[in-house]
Amino acid sequence: MDLIHLIILALIQGITEFLPVSSSAHLILVPVLTEWQDQGLAIDVAAHLGSLFAVIFYFRKDIARILIAGIESISKQKIDNIDSKLFWYLVLASIPVLVTGFIFRDFISTYLREPLVIASTSIGFGLLLWYADVYGKRIRRLESLSIGDVIIIGIAQVFALIPGTSRSGITITAGLLLGLDRVNAARFSFLMSIPIIFIAGAYETVKLIQAGTGMDIFNFIFTTFLSAISAFAAIHYFLRFIDRIGMLPFVIYRVILGVVLIFIFI
Repeated sequence: MDLIHLIILALIQGITEFLPVSSSAHLILVPVLTEWQDQGLAIDVAAHLGSLFAVIFYFRKDIARILIAGIESISKQKIDNIDSKLFWYLVLASIPVLVTGFIFRDFISTYLREPLVIASTSIGFGLLLWYADVYGKRIRRLESLSIGDVIIIGIAQVFALIPGTSRSGITITAGLLLGLDRVNAARFSFLMSIPIIFIAGAYETVKLIQAGTGMDIFNFIFTTFLSAISAFAAIHYFLRFIDRIGMLPFVIYRVILGVVLIFIFI
């Protein structure tokens, strides 16, 4: 794979992983629309590893507090502050998608990676995001989350297994519908991504090792680095400007993408 392909794939993964537009859909569509060869498992792992590095580095202080509080809550057998609550909330929110993904991974990879599926989910869940942004109360913060709220957001994340839904998009949508403001909905969504990307990346890495295929070290490191830089920028500017611009630009993009795919593939 040449350098320009690597640059485009790394930028797509880095930027779209945390914006509500679906990174999986874009990575599926690139080889379909361009007739490029599939990027392969090694590049997928590298791109997702970059996204993981970016979100961990961006929220490093929050993560440190949450991890320390979570470990202390285990030793004390007591959850007594917001950070320890967030630790267990993130664990709880991750369970539905991990279980569902493990059970249905073959079905999803076989039947749901189609352009028309992506078109439908891009439009449908994009319009749902618009509804949540317009009609959500947007007055709550993370401190007000309850176990019931977290279960709802965790179940919503299951729909992200369908390409085109967007993991960040559906979890932000659920947060907005529950009354979270835009920034707090996005922050919780991004924190939720850490265990999911880590576990998915670990699974793909095991597959890569078992496959025993050769790996171009330069391509792997370059893809990881560029994905990390672009993902960090996406997180930073999304959180900085989301209160000003709202979700409408992303909804418009999703609808246009879906309509174009329908036009091309029907």
